[in-house]
Amino acid sequence: MMPGFFWTRCVNRTFTYATWAKGIRIRTANRLYWSSTRRVVNVLTGGRAAFLLGLPTLSCLTYGAYRRVHDSVVVLALEKEEVLEQADYLYSCAETHKLYQLLLEYKDSDNAEFLWRLARVSRDVSELPDTKEARKKQLVYEAFEYAKKSLEKDDKCFAAHKWYAICLSDVGEYEGVKVKIGNSFAIREHLERALELNPKDATSLHILGYWCFTFSELPWYQRKVAAVIFASPPTSTYEEALQFFLKAEQVDPNFYSKNLLMLGKTYMAMKDEQKALLWLNKAKDYPPRTHEDKEVHKEAADLLKKFR
Repeated sequence: MMPGFFWTRCVNRTFTYATWAKGIRIRTANRLYWSSTRRVVNVLTGGRAAFLLGLPTLSCLTYGAYRRVHDSVVVLALEKEEVLEQADYLYSCAETHKLYQLLLEYKDSDNAEFLWRLARVSRDVSELPDTKEARKKQLVYEAFEYAKKSLEKDDKCFAAHKWYAICLSDVGEYEGVKVKIGNSFAIREHLERALELNPKDATSLHILGYWCFTFSELPWYQRKVAAVIFASPPTSTYEEALQFFLKAEQVDPNFYSKNLLMLGKTYMAMKDEQKALLWLNKAKDYPPRTHEDKEVHKEAADLLKKFR
Protein backbone atom coordinates (compact mmCIF):
# COMPACT_ATOMS: atom_id res chain seq x y z
CA MET A 1 0.00 0.00 0.00
CA MET A 2 1.18 3.53 -0.62
CA PRO A 3 0.74 5.77 2.45
CA GLY A 4 1.37 9.03 0.67
CA PHE A 5 -1.79 8.75 -1.31
CA PHE A 6 -3.82 7.86 1.72
CA TRP A 7 -4.66 11.44 2.62
CA THR A 8 -8.05 10.30 3.78
CA ARG A 9 -7.69 11.88 7.16
CA CYS A 10 -4.85 14.35 6.79
CA VAL A 11 -7.22 17.28 6.27
CA ASN A 12 -10.35 15.81 7.85
CA ARG A 13 -10.19 17.77 11.02
CA THR A 14 -11.39 21.10 12.27
CA PHE A 15 -8.57 23.36 13.34
CA THR A 16 -10.17 24.88 16.44
CA TYR A 17 -8.57 25.38 19.75
CA ALA A 18 -10.13 25.55 23.26
CA THR A 19 -10.76 29.16 24.31
CA TRP A 20 -10.03 30.56 20.88
CA ALA A 21 -12.53 28.25 19.28
CA LYS A 22 -15.21 29.14 21.79
CA GLY A 23 -14.68 32.84 21.17
CA ILE A 24 -14.77 32.40 17.42
CA ARG A 25 -18.01 30.44 17.61
CA ILE A 26 -19.71 33.03 19.81
CA ARG A 27 -18.61 35.91 17.62
CA THR A 28 -19.64 34.06 14.47
CA ALA A 29 -23.05 33.23 15.90
CA ASN A 30 -23.60 36.86 16.91
CA ARG A 31 -22.50 38.07 13.51
CA LEU A 32 -24.83 35.61 11.81
CA TYR A 33 -27.70 36.75 14.01
CA TRP A 34 -27.38 40.49 13.52
CA SER A 35 -26.40 40.47 9.85
CA SER A 36 -29.33 38.17 9.13
CA THR A 37 -31.74 40.35 11.14
CA ARG A 38 -30.76 43.45 9.22
CA ARG A 39 -31.24 41.65 5.92
CA VAL A 40 -34.65 40.37 6.82
CA VAL A 41 -35.80 43.83 7.88
CA ASN A 42 -34.53 45.30 4.62
CA VAL A 43 -36.20 42.56 2.63
CA LEU A 44 -39.55 42.93 4.33
CA THR A 45 -39.70 46.70 4.09
CA GLY A 46 -38.53 46.54 0.49
CA GLY A 47 -41.23 44.12 -0.58
CA ARG A 48 -38.86 41.20 -1.35
CA ALA A 49 -39.75 37.94 0.35
CA ALA A 50 -36.99 36.18 2.20
CA PHE A 51 -36.76 33.81 5.10
CA LEU A 52 -33.44 32.98 6.68
CA LEU A 53 -33.36 29.25 7.22
CA GLY A 54 -32.04 28.09 10.54
CA LEU A 55 -31.30 31.54 11.96
CA PRO A 56 -33.29 33.13 14.82
CA THR A 57 -34.42 36.28 13.04
CA LEU A 58 -38.17 36.29 12.48
CA SER A 59 -38.78 36.41 16.21
CA CYS A 60 -37.34 39.92 16.15
CA LEU A 61 -39.98 41.11 13.70
CA THR A 62 -43.54 42.06 14.40
CA TYR A 63 -46.25 39.92 12.92
CA GLY A 64 -47.65 42.98 11.18
CA ALA A 65 -44.38 43.71 9.43
CA TYR A 66 -44.22 40.11 8.29
CA ARG A 67 -47.75 40.22 6.90
CA ARG A 68 -47.04 43.36 4.89
CA VAL A 69 -44.99 41.32 2.46
CA HIS A 70 -48.07 39.74 0.90
CA ASP A 71 -49.93 36.84 2.43
CA SER A 72 -48.11 34.23 0.43
CA VAL A 73 -45.63 31.71 1.76
CA VAL A 74 -42.25 33.29 2.34
CA VAL A 75 -39.60 31.99 -0.03
CA LEU A 76 -36.62 30.18 1.49
CA ALA A 77 -33.82 32.28 0.06
CA LEU A 78 -30.58 32.52 1.98
CA GLU A 79 -28.16 34.78 0.19
CA LYS A 80 -24.80 33.41 -0.84
CA GLU A 81 -22.80 35.22 1.85
CA GLU A 82 -25.14 34.04 4.58
CA VAL A 83 -25.03 30.42 3.48
CA LEU A 84 -21.23 30.45 3.31
CA GLU A 85 -20.96 32.14 6.69
CA GLN A 86 -23.31 29.62 8.23
CA ALA A 87 -21.43 26.77 6.52
CA ASP A 88 -18.08 27.94 7.87
CA TYR A 89 -19.59 28.31 11.34
CA LEU A 90 -20.89 24.73 11.24
CA TYR A 91 -17.49 23.53 10.02
CA SER A 92 -15.74 25.29 12.91
CA CYS A 93 -18.14 23.51 15.29
CA ALA A 94 -17.53 20.12 13.61
CA GLU A 95 -21.26 19.82 12.88
CA THR A 96 -20.56 17.51 9.97
CA HIS A 97 -24.05 16.13 9.33
CA LYS A 98 -25.73 19.54 9.62
CA LEU A 99 -23.17 21.07 7.29
CA TYR A 100 -23.61 18.27 4.77
CA GLN A 101 -27.39 18.72 4.75
CA LEU A 102 -27.04 22.48 4.36
CA LEU A 103 -24.62 22.32 1.44
CA LEU A 104 -26.36 19.42 -0.25
CA GLU A 105 -29.11 21.89 -1.14
CA TYR A 106 -26.55 23.59 -3.38
CA LYS A 107 -25.15 20.53 -5.16
CA ASP A 108 -26.41 21.87 -8.49
CA SER A 109 -24.96 25.32 -7.88
CA ASP A 110 -22.62 26.98 -10.35
CA ASN A 111 -20.75 28.66 -7.50
CA ALA A 112 -17.31 27.22 -6.78
CA GLU A 113 -17.45 28.33 -3.14
CA PHE A 114 -20.43 26.09 -2.48
CA LEU A 115 -19.02 23.19 -4.45
CA TRP A 116 -15.57 22.86 -2.88
CA ARG A 117 -17.13 23.09 0.56
CA LEU A 118 -19.55 20.34 -0.42
CA ALA A 119 -16.61 18.23 -1.63
CA ARG A 120 -14.87 18.76 1.70
CA VAL A 121 -17.83 17.89 3.88
CA SER A 122 -18.68 14.86 1.71
CA ARG A 123 -15.20 13.53 2.52
CA ASP A 124 -15.75 14.34 6.18
CA VAL A 125 -18.97 12.32 6.23
CA SER A 126 -17.21 9.44 4.49
CA GLU A 127 -14.69 9.34 7.34
CA LEU A 128 -17.19 9.24 10.17
CA PRO A 129 -16.95 5.99 12.18
CA ASP A 130 -20.57 5.05 11.49
CA THR A 131 -20.28 5.43 7.69
CA LYS A 132 -20.57 2.05 5.98
CA GLU A 133 -17.95 1.08 3.40
CA ALA A 134 -20.35 1.18 0.43
CA ARG A 135 -21.57 4.62 1.47
CA LYS A 136 -18.01 5.79 2.03
CA LYS A 137 -17.03 4.85 -1.51
CA GLN A 138 -20.08 6.64 -2.89
CA LEU A 139 -19.24 9.78 -0.93
CA VAL A 140 -15.61 9.71 -2.08
CA TYR A 141 -16.66 9.69 -5.73
CA GLU A 142 -19.34 12.31 -5.13
CA ALA A 143 -16.78 14.53 -3.41
CA PHE A 144 -14.49 14.23 -6.42
CA GLU A 145 -17.32 15.26 -8.77
CA TYR A 146 -18.11 18.31 -6.63
CA ALA A 147 -14.43 19.29 -6.52
CA LYS A 148 -14.11 18.80 -10.26
CA LYS A 149 -17.16 20.95 -10.91
CA SER A 150 -15.85 23.60 -8.54
CA LEU A 151 -12.61 23.79 -10.48
CA GLU A 152 -14.49 23.99 -13.78
CA LYS A 153 -16.53 26.92 -12.47
CA ASP A 154 -13.56 28.87 -11.11
CA ASP A 155 -9.99 27.81 -11.85
CA LYS A 156 -8.72 30.85 -9.94
CA CYS A 157 -10.09 29.50 -6.66
CA PHE A 158 -7.23 28.09 -4.58
CA ALA A 159 -9.54 25.88 -2.53
CA ALA A 160 -10.98 24.32 -5.69
CA HIS A 161 -7.48 23.25 -6.75
CA LYS A 162 -6.64 21.96 -3.27
CA TRP A 163 -9.78 19.88 -2.87
CA TYR A 164 -9.57 18.59 -6.43
CA ALA A 165 -6.09 17.28 -5.63
CA ILE A 166 -7.21 15.72 -2.35
CA CYS A 167 -10.31 14.13 -3.84
CA LEU A 168 -8.35 12.84 -6.84
CA SER A 169 -6.06 11.09 -4.38
CA ASP A 170 -9.06 9.63 -2.54
CA VAL A 171 -10.52 8.20 -5.73
CA GLY A 172 -7.18 6.55 -6.43
CA GLU A 173 -7.71 4.43 -3.32
CA TYR A 174 -10.35 2.52 -5.26
CA GLU A 175 -8.55 2.50 -8.60
CA GLY A 176 -5.35 0.62 -7.80
CA VAL A 177 -1.65 1.44 -7.53
CA LYS A 178 -1.16 2.19 -11.23
CA VAL A 179 -3.91 4.82 -11.26
CA LYS A 180 -2.75 6.33 -7.98
CA ILE A 181 0.77 6.78 -9.27
CA GLY A 182 -0.58 7.97 -12.60
CA ASN A 183 -2.48 10.72 -10.79
CA SER A 184 0.52 11.80 -8.75
CA PHE A 185 1.77 14.54 -11.06
CA ALA A 186 -1.72 16.04 -11.42
CA ILE A 187 -2.14 16.00 -7.64
CA ARG A 188 1.09 17.89 -7.11
CA GLU A 189 0.35 20.36 -9.91
CA HIS A 190 -2.99 21.31 -8.39
CA LEU A 191 -1.52 21.66 -4.91
CA GLU A 192 1.21 23.91 -6.27
CA ARG A 193 -1.41 25.95 -8.12
CA ALA A 194 -3.39 26.28 -4.88
CA LEU A 195 -0.27 27.69 -3.22
CA GLU A 196 0.34 30.09 -6.08
CA LEU A 197 -3.15 31.46 -5.48
CA ASN A 198 -2.83 31.38 -1.69
CA PRO A 199 0.74 31.01 -0.37
CA LYS A 200 -0.53 31.14 3.23
CA ASP A 201 -2.58 27.95 3.08
CA ALA A 202 -0.97 25.67 5.65
CA THR A 203 -3.03 22.64 4.62
CA SER A 204 -1.74 22.70 1.04
CA LEU A 205 1.81 23.05 2.33
CA HIS A 206 1.33 20.07 4.64
CA ILE A 207 -0.09 17.85 1.90
CA LEU A 208 2.72 18.76 -0.47
CA GLY A 209 5.13 17.81 2.29
CA TYR A 210 3.34 14.50 2.67
CA TRP A 211 3.52 13.96 -1.10
CA CYS A 212 7.29 14.50 -1.01
CA PHE A 213 7.73 12.29 2.05
CA THR A 214 5.83 9.49 0.34
CA PHE A 215 7.92 9.52 -2.82
CA SER A 216 11.08 9.73 -0.74
CA GLU A 217 10.36 6.27 0.65
CA LEU A 218 8.36 4.69 -2.15
CA PRO A 219 8.68 0.88 -2.06
CA TRP A 220 10.77 -0.65 -4.84
CA TYR A 221 7.84 -2.43 -6.48
CA GLN A 222 5.88 0.81 -6.71
CA ARG A 223 8.92 2.51 -8.19
CA LYS A 224 8.84 -0.15 -10.91
CA VAL A 225 5.18 0.66 -11.59
CA ALA A 226 6.03 4.36 -11.75
CA ALA A 227 8.86 3.67 -14.18
CA VAL A 228 6.44 1.88 -16.50
CA ILE A 229 3.96 4.78 -16.43
CA PHE A 230 6.40 7.68 -16.71
CA ALA A 231 9.64 8.20 -18.56
CA SER A 232 10.66 10.25 -15.52
CA PRO A 233 8.77 8.88 -12.48
CA PRO A 234 7.81 11.24 -9.65
CA THR A 235 10.58 11.54 -7.08
CA SER A 236 11.36 13.67 -4.07
CA THR A 237 13.58 13.87 -0.99
CA TYR A 238 13.12 14.11 2.76
CA GLU A 239 14.76 17.53 2.59
CA GLU A 240 12.05 18.77 0.23
CA ALA A 241 9.31 17.30 2.42
CA LEU A 242 10.85 18.98 5.46
CA GLN A 243 10.73 22.41 3.85
CA PHE A 244 6.99 22.10 3.20
CA PHE A 245 6.24 20.88 6.74
CA LEU A 246 8.33 23.68 8.26
CA LYS A 247 6.69 26.28 6.01
CA ALA A 248 3.25 25.06 7.06
CA GLU A 249 4.27 25.44 10.69
CA GLN A 250 5.62 28.89 10.02
CA VAL A 251 2.40 29.98 8.33
CA ASP A 252 0.14 28.59 11.05
CA PRO A 253 1.96 27.29 14.15
CA ASN A 254 0.47 24.18 15.79
CA PHE A 255 -2.40 24.15 13.29
CA TYR A 256 -2.38 20.37 12.93
CA SER A 257 -1.11 17.53 15.09
CA LYS A 258 -0.22 15.48 12.00
CA ASN A 259 2.15 18.17 10.76
CA LEU A 260 4.06 17.99 14.05
CA LEU A 261 4.22 14.21 13.73
CA MET A 262 5.47 14.36 10.15
CA LEU A 263 8.20 16.80 11.13
CA GLY A 264 9.34 14.29 13.73
CA LYS A 265 9.20 11.39 11.27
CA THR A 266 11.07 13.37 8.62
CA TYR A 267 13.87 14.27 11.02
CA MET A 268 14.00 10.60 12.04
CA ALA A 269 14.45 9.62 8.38
CA MET A 270 17.20 12.23 8.11
CA LYS A 271 18.93 10.79 11.23
CA ASP A 272 18.55 14.05 13.19
CA GLU A 273 17.66 12.57 16.56
CA GLN A 274 17.57 15.81 18.54
CA LYS A 275 15.06 17.54 16.25
CA ALA A 276 13.05 14.34 15.81
CA LEU A 277 12.61 14.16 19.59
CA LEU A 278 11.58 17.80 19.71
CA TRP A 279 8.76 17.44 17.17
CA LEU A 280 7.61 14.01 18.27
CA ASN A 281 7.19 15.32 21.81
CA LYS A 282 5.20 18.25 20.46
CA ALA A 283 2.97 15.82 18.59
CA LYS A 284 2.55 13.64 21.68
CA ASP A 285 1.68 16.64 23.86
CA TYR A 286 -0.77 18.13 21.37
CA PRO A 287 -4.23 18.40 23.02
CA PRO A 288 -6.24 15.46 21.57
CA ARG A 289 -9.51 17.02 20.42
CA THR A 290 -10.28 14.67 17.55
CA HIS A 291 -9.96 10.97 16.84
CA GLU A 292 -7.04 11.71 14.54
CA ASP A 293 -5.29 13.69 17.28
CA LYS A 294 -5.53 10.61 19.50
CA GLU A 295 -4.02 8.45 16.77
CA VAL A 296 -1.21 10.96 16.30
CA HIS A 297 -0.59 10.95 20.06
CA LYS A 298 -0.28 7.17 20.09
CA GLU A 299 2.03 7.02 17.06
CA ALA A 300 4.27 9.75 18.44
CA ALA A 301 4.46 7.99 21.80
CA ASP A 302 5.37 4.71 20.09
CA LEU A 303 8.08 6.36 18.01
CA LEU A 304 9.55 8.05 21.08
CA LYS A 305 10.04 4.65 22.69
CA LYS A 306 12.57 3.86 19.99
CA PHE A 307 14.88 6.53 21.39
CA ARG A 308 15.05 4.97 24.87
